[in-house]
Amino acid sequence: TNTVKKFDPSSLIGTWYKTDGLNPNYDLFDCQSNKFSFSSPGESDKSELDMNIFFRIAQPAAAGGGYWENSLTEHMVVDAAGADNDRTMHTEGKMYGLTFDENWYIVGESDGGKGIPQFKLVAYKGHTLQGNYEGAFVYSKEPVLPAAAIPAVQEAALKAGLDFKKFTRIDNTCPTDRAPLNDVGAGTGTSTTDWVDLIVGEGGVIDWVVPGWRGEYKSK
Repeated sequence: TNTVKKFDPSSLIGTWYKTDGLNPNYDLFDCQSNKFSFSSPGESDKSELDMNIFFRIAQPAAAGGGYWENSLTEHMVVDAAGADNDRTMHTEGKMYGLTFDENWYIVGESDGGKGIPQFKLVAYKGHTLQGNYEGAFVYSKEPVLPAAAIPAVQEAALKAGLDFKKFTRIDNTCPTDRAPLNDVGAGTGTSTTDWVDLIVGEGGVIDWVVPGWRGEYKSK
């Protein structure tokens, strides 16, 4: 994997939007933003990060439309520069009895210099007991990846063996004309069946947090 050398974790601190994603099962939820902060007080220890995750899951229009809002936190461990595995950082955890681990590879970035808006191009590979999965996405400081950044993203993707033309733009418009279905003030209520489908249904929360749990990515 063609990862960025001498990656500075400080460059991730703050809020980023996921603007484009490769894997339709896990990367393309609406209204995605991630906020990074160092796990330890101060900035002397840059080896661990906490990532606050926000996203929406849309309910099909045929079922009444609307969306559920979700907020999660993951803990990221930054790998030492020059590590043999070439990964940038990793995370692991457990959800619904399934342990998962995920490796992140920062394969392209801009710090905003040379007229190229800030971005991070992230490829990831993960594993559960059910099998392996992978994907990629783009972080930007704006809800839509600026046009001026696209050529640099395309070039970084190509060097990493990815085709940016196969990425899909994520809908970060985040309309507020109606309240979330899981907001007690929305007046719609959310049944147990709704929540079960939200969590374990195809494209549900567990698909995003623990990809491959059904075994669809089992090694051949």
